[in-house]
Amino acid sequence: MRDGILQVGEFPGPMQALVDERYDCWREPDLESYPGRTARVRGIVTRSNYAVPATLIERLPGLRIIATCGVGYDLIPVDFASARGITVTNTPEVLNDAVAELCIGLMLSMLRQIPTADRFVREGEWTRRTFPLTANLAGKRVGIVGMGRIGREIADRLTPFKVELGYHARTPRALPWRFEPDLQALAGWSDILILAVPGGVATAGMIDAEVLEALGPDGYLVNMARGSVVDEPALIEALAHHRIAGAALDVFEAEPQIDPRFATFDNVVLVPHVGSATHETRSAMVKLMLDNLEQFFRTGQALTPVT
Repeated sequence: MRDGILQVGEFPGPMQALVDERYDCWREPDLESYPGRTARVRGIVTRSNYAVPATLIERLPGLRIIATCGVGYDLIPVDFASARGITVTNTPEVLNDAVAELCIGLMLSMLRQIPTADRFVREGEWTRRTFPLTANLAGKRVGIVGMGRIGREIADRLTPFKVELGYHARTPRALPWRFEPDLQALAGWSDILILAVPGGVATAGMIDAEVLEALGPDGYLVNMARGSVVDEPALIEALAHHRIAGAALDVFEAEPQIDPRFATFDNVVLVPHVGSATHETRSAMVKLMLDNLEQFFRTGQALTPVT
């Protein structure tokens, strides 16, 4: 099927090329220019940082599948789609390695102040003074909020670093690490708190002022989840007044527009939501998104449906 697919949002160049190899996608303005296409749309392809609103779904009576490129689906009204018999798919597993690797890199950058050290050398400060001491990862207590696929990959990679691991999840797992049902208690136990939960209403603002207070002035926060998971004003307040030691952030509440105060802090590491942004991972994600479409249209069953 070379038509009937609507693309919502944009894909970076190499990813778009993979989409274009298989489908001649329409864009939303095409629906306005050619109203007859509205009834012919059978599938949507998108990325997890773009919204697919219910109002758009309502306009597409023939829509049968929404395939998002990414593990997150909080910007898609899954229950609304399901009620209309529409399958929603995401791309789990294929991005786990890249996200977990970046998490380790962010932790080391934050604790060892690698971005600051880089500037220190580039700006010639090394000839004038000694770079300050930093902190080890070894020996730290690391709490992971969310022990799904990505949380588990992060935990597995942390084990060789000689840390003590704990986690918070809805239910305990058969894992060798400390389970803490109370999020605030886990924050109080942890030296580093890593966020690896899905976005959405259930997790919105779960890292609030009380959790940050429990993490304390010697504790660090790493957010690999969604910006919505953190009460951002509370985080900025905690960073500004050194109520926590620092943070490493891959995601933000209103990205790509971030609060400018983040850029003024010397105790944060900031990256532009690049957890899965490697050539290998993004190619695998697009391929799985497209394979979901093709499998669904061929058999009526998708490979990785959101349940």
